This record gives sequence, structure tokens and C-alpha cells, in this order.
Amino acid sequence: MHYQSAQPLIEAAWEDRSLLSQSETRLAIESVIEALDSGILRVAEPSDRGWRVNDWVKKAVILYFPIRSMETLEAGPLEFHDKMALKRNYANLNVRVVPHAVARYGAYLAPGVILMPSYVNIGAYVGANTMVDTWATVGSCAQIGANVHLSGGVGIGGVLEPVQAAPVIVEDGCFIGSRCIVVEGVRVEREAVLGANVVLTASTRIIDVTGSEPIEYKGVVPARSVVIPGSLPKEFGAGTYHVPCALIIGQRKASTDLKTSLNDALRHYDVAV
Repeated sequence: MHYQSAQPLIEAAWEDRSLLSQSETRLAIESVIEALDSGILRVAEPSDRGWRVNDWVKKAVILYFPIRSMETLEAGPLEFHDKMALKRNYANLNVRVVPHAVARYGAYLAPGVILMPSYVNIGAYVGANTMVDTWATVGSCAQIGANVHLSGGVGIGGVLEPVQAAPVIVEDGCFIGSRCIVVEGVRVEREAVLGANVVLTASTRIIDVTGSEPIEYKGVVPARSVVIPGSLPKEFGAGTYHVPCALIIGQRKASTDLKTSLNDALRHYDVAV
């Protein structure tokens, strides 16, 4: 079955899970996962009106779990026990994978991607020449652009547990600093820089403090913004305490670009790391 004819079957199975026992439904779901794995289909994609979420594709990812059976997977001396196959043929994909990086089948990795010991979940899309650094995680259906650096320990949230309405989107050229957390469908627009330990949820107040008056955003980091962790005072019954926020302290400029160009230099001169 071709994935383009799968949507009605997936929508029906979403409303009636008993349909998952039918071979036609299972083939429809598997065709979508195969299309995601090859990058010809995405959970979310840019359009003339901004990002469009293909909700039925996300549903297919979620429905893929109950139609899979647990099995033992071996990778050299390593053994796993799971429902999902692992992604393979990295050399043919022109993707560098450092042990012990893991990507699930159904995730798309574009040519030039580097996975340090990290994890990419099913349905995720990782664009060309992006580095997923050590112990970073890319959650299910997350959309990561080209030439992005996800620094060590970054957590990019998925849509499965708990089920979220929209995936996290990190657009082209972004630099996400060490131990940042981006979840709940937050969108980081092109070439933005998140300093270490920035935490962004759908309700996080993102405040531009560069002008004479603060400008507040939620759920989106404007393009080329430079963001650091901040805090705001809040009154509680027990007194005044500070709660987290994120502060936009400026726009990315040449000096910032120099600090985030290490990956390009390493690739250009074929330097091993």
C-alpha cells in the first residue's frame, strides 16, 4: 500500500482501535512509517503559511506501537528487547553514527547528520549536516532543521508520552546549548541561539529585554534571537519566590556565528572528534 492512500484507514483506526487487527490497516500504518524513515513524509513541514502539522501522520506513529511485538535485537555484543527496529545502513545514508548512538526505524536522518552517543525516536526528522551531540535526545516526531547543533544533554520533547498536539520544531541553523530542554510543541525559529540550561515549555514566558519595554512571547523563539535562562518574582502564600523564564538578550551576529561554527570547520577540514 502507498502511504498517500493510508490516511482514511489511519483516521478510522484512531477512532476504533479494533481495526488494528485488520491487515489493511496494519499495512497502511507500516507504509507511513516507511515513508517517514525515508524522509518523503513528515509529521510537520514548512508551508507558505508557516508550519503545517500532519496530524494523521502523528496518529500513525502512535498506532504503530500496538501493532508491533516485542523482540530481541542484537547489535554486536549489545542486546535490546523492544517493539521497534533500529535504523540501519548509515553508510549508504551518509550519516555518521558514533557508538552508542541509537535511532529508531521511522526516524529520518538527512545526509551529513552526525550522531554522537545520543537517541533519535520514531517519527523525528533531522536535517542535513546537523549534529546531535552526546546524550542529546530527539523525541518522537520532533522536527530538527539543517545545520543545527544540539549540544550535549539537550532534551527535545516528543509527542507520545504524554500525547502532544504539535511536535517541537527547531528550524535551520539553530544552536541549542548544553542541557537545554525544549518541549510541548515549542518552535525555535531559524538561527536562534539558546544558551546552556534554557528550559522552554508551552507556558514558559520568553521575554525580549533588548528594548525600552519588554516584549513577551510564549511557545516560539523569534529568528536569530539569543536566549539565556532567567527568572521572575512571583507571589506565593509563603512569600515571594522566583520562577523560571527565558530572556532574549539580543540578536545573533557575526561574533555569535563564530562561536557556533565549530561543526562546519570540523567537517570542512575532515577533523576527527
